[in-house]
Amino acid sequence: MSHAFSKILVGTLIIAALTATLAEAAGTSDNTAPAETAASAYDEAKTLVDAGNYAAALPKLVSLTQAQAKYADAWNLLGFTYRKLGQMDDSSKAYLVVLSINPNHLGALEYQGELFISTGKIDLAKGNLAKLKALCGSCEQSEDLEKALQAVGA
Repeated sequence: MSHAFSKILVGTLIIAALTATLAEAAGTSDNTAPAETAASAYDEAKTLVDAGNYAAALPKLVSLTQAQAKYADAWNLLGFTYRKLGQMDDSSKAYLVVLSINPNHLGALEYQGELFISTGKIDLAKGNLAKLKALCGSCEQSEDLEKALQAVGA
């Protein structure tokens, strides 16, 4: 996928997510895919991600987030997948969507913090760690982000 196309696609997905959010607030949501279908698609994509097959998971996650614009876990996995593929801008945009759906999404806060570390934004990563510690104390996500910060000497 070309970088320009990828930017357009992510922009379209963000607009779709925001439109769905507004539609749901107005009582006119168009997220009509059955929950079990979305869960099955998510599980399939997660299996690919867990196996390190990010390129195969990406189109499944893009499709899933288009169909279920408020599915925070799918957006989070999409951000993770983009990050693993080196598409940092797209990853950042996906995490912003997750956090617009759920500002306290532990996984997104951890992964966004790891993205911040990889892009040299250590202070922002520390901010995510502070929020994680406030939300969950010494949970897996805060411990993992803290280890990532320690690994870079922060």
